[in-house]
Amino acid sequence: MKKYLAELLGTFVLTFFGCGSAAIAGVDLGNLGIAFAFGLSIVAMAYAIGNVSGCHINPAVSLGVYLTGRMNGKDLAGYIVAQVIGAIIAALLLAALISMSDFTSITATGLGANGYGDASAVGLNVWGALLTEIILTMVFVLTVLGATDGEKTGVIAGLIIGLTLTFVHIMGIPLTGTSVNPARSFGPALVLGGEALAQVWVFIVAPLIGAALAAGIYKYFKKAK
Repeated sequence: MKKYLAELLGTFVLTFFGCGSAAIAGVDLGNLGIAFAFGLSIVAMAYAIGNVSGCHINPAVSLGVYLTGRMNGKDLAGYIVAQVIGAIIAALLLAALISMSDFTSITATGLGANGYGDASAVGLNVWGALLTEIILTMVFVLTVLGATDGEKTGVIAGLIIGLTLTFVHIMGIPLTGTSVNPARSFGPALVLGGEALAQVWVFIVAPLIGAALAAGIYKYFKKAK
């Protein structure tokens, strides 16, 4: 159970600090600041729980690891359940904090939820959102798979992965708010309800497709060596 609890904790931290930065301090931080909040959360957790669970804290990453044969089906299911629970707890606590402040409602903050159409800063449509999330997740998961493959990058893998999450957020925030992580998207959407919950399927399906593509590319390059 330790590795599942580690994944729950890690996903909680990512969602609480990443989505919390977007919801509470987004105006002051700007897109770059929010991107670093997500990236630094990954860095912190990589060195805190990486030796326990590998610090996936993302169902898309866990799927990519599973499809490359580095994880069994039982752990895949356990990781995903733990990740989703961690994200929900984080979203609930964020909502509680916001309710104790001067914000009019959690809806006014957006709670760091992802979206398209009217919920996108640039009005990106559903097909654009799907394409964006597939590409961004593919790049992110491919980086995770490469950075954790072998001892050469093992020591700095957390930093590499955190910086990669930062740079995909820099581009993705104006488009969809950047998901690349079904758990991180589901928690805030569940608590917000309404449009966020109706649109969350995109931010579950697209990252999983992106992860599958990343696993295929990784296996192709691995075989070609």
